[in-house]
Amino acid sequence: MELLTFIGLFTIFGISVFFAFLIVFSPKSRKRTESEKYYLASKTNKPQPLPSIFDESVLYLTVVVPAHNETMRIPLMLQETVSYLEGRKLEDKNFQYEIIVVDDGSTDNTTMIVLEFGNKNKNVDLKVLKLEKNRKKGGAVAQVSQQGVNVDIGILSSSGKHILFADADGATQFSDFEFLERELKRIVDKDGFGVAVGSRAHLVKTEAVVKVTYLYPLRSFIRNFLMHSFHKVLFIFGIRDIADTQCGFKLFTRKSGLYIFSNMHVEGWIFDIEMLLIAQFLKMPIVEVPVTWHEIDGSKVSLIKDSIQMAMDLLIIRLNYFFGFWKIHDPLSRPKRE
Repeated sequence: MELLTFIGLFTIFGISVFFAFLIVFSPKSRKRTESEKYYLASKTNKPQPLPSIFDESVLYLTVVVPAHNETMRIPLMLQETVSYLEGRKLEDKNFQYEIIVVDDGSTDNTTMIVLEFGNKNKNVDLKVLKLEKNRKKGGAVAQVSQQGVNVDIGILSSSGKHILFADADGATQFSDFEFLERELKRIVDKDGFGVAVGSRAHLVKTEAVVKVTYLYPLRSFIRNFLMHSFHKVLFIFGIRDIADTQCGFKLFTRKSGLYIFSNMHVEGWIFDIEMLLIAQFLKMPIVEVPVTWHEIDGSKVSLIKDSIQMAMDLLIIRLNYFFGFWKIHDPLSRPKRE
């Protein structure tokens, strides 16, 4: 009898510790501060209220660029992006776009650099959303409050019919957007859902990766080991048809962006995984598209530290959805504003 009592108490203790772990380490929703409800632009003298993805699209494309301390890398990325997009405008007068740079609590002059770029390129619709505190990559792309769909940052502040998320380092050749665009149009379903994921999987044995391996052998060994381990874990947890989940170049239909990012919880590097899990749960068509990619110095990723954090976040994501603590909601059935 004493043994059964001990087993029962130990079981209760184990379950309590397990749920305490989930409560403590699960991401907490964060409401926007007052200043985060507005964007900056070189064309205006004062902050302007953010638009909402709940509204009808008024542009063909929104490009969302999360940026944290990117004074050195973002000017070249913006120049390449604008050169391509302006070329598209010359070819098609109906091609209208905007660029939203989300300054994720930078401590350098990222916002000033972007606004200066806007001053030199008056024809470009360039907005800056400045977050007061660093929310990490996922939070910069889309901040979501579970209390009232407070979802007007990043992708959820887009005005485009199509929404492209692109890293600030410019590692992916921006003109490859047209490949994602073509494939997205091919797979989009009758309900307007579709996601095109840029992929570097085809580059594993190419010169671009071989060169990095030669220059940084230890870093490359660790990265490859962690990458293969990560892919095995992803396979176990249900992401089996996408070889490269972490490429910072993804294209969504407007409706897909609304449904995915209004249900997001995590803010770290693992946010790509939750995004794809939500898309899969909603049975959205997803296509993986090879892109041109090259290594750019200045990465913010710490291979060991961030890999451990990503593994923990992945476990937390799966457990929260498995036990029903997180649910996929229909954003159109909930209030649009606070």
